[in-house]
Amino acid sequence: MIEHPEQPAAQRPGGRTARVRAQVLDAAVQLIARRGVAGLRYDEVATLAGVNKTSVYRNWPDREKLVSEALVRLADQQAPIKDTGELRRDLVEFLIALAASLSTPTGRAIVNALQTADDSSEIRATVETYINQRVGTLQQRIGQAVARGELPAVDAYLLAELLSGPVHLYVNRGIRPFTRDEAERVTDIVLAGIRATAS
Repeated sequence: MIEHPEQPAAQRPGGRTARVRAQVLDAAVQLIARRGVAGLRYDEVATLAGVNKTSVYRNWPDREKLVSEALVRLADQQAPIKDTGELRRDLVEFLIALAASLSTPTGRAIVNALQTADDSSEIRATVETYINQRVGTLQQRIGQAVARGELPAVDAYLLAELLSGPVHLYVNRGIRPFTRDEAERVTDIVLAGIRATAS
């Protein structure tokens, strides 16, 4: 029987390399949340991740690649939207989940990355893709509501922006929390306006 040499730990799925990469990406997101993209320094990423700085440089020689990969990895934390058959409830729950998501280190990192990234950068493109995916799920739910007669024909993108815009303002300013009461008021006002102005 031929014995095959043991596969190196660095090549094993979930091995040391995977753990190091996860630690570095998590650290990058935390630092972006604090200072934005411009304030991201490899030595601080390495310290926060508990790894050698050479490990960061070796895996991500380009800082934009590091930031983009960190945000892509965490994109699955975007606010979900359900289809319970009751539009108002689904929108309210989505806004509450969106506020919670934006309040996390990941959410703050995304906002900071968008605000501090250059218009032509890969980072900005990644963040915009992330945001578009999240808004896209809301647009799909709105499209379903129109098809079922729950809403009049409406620009789904505009309605999604009208609903989510106040959430961003509340969270970014941090003056008062975005509660369920606020989510219900925003939803009721926007839906009433859409229905009242339908031709």
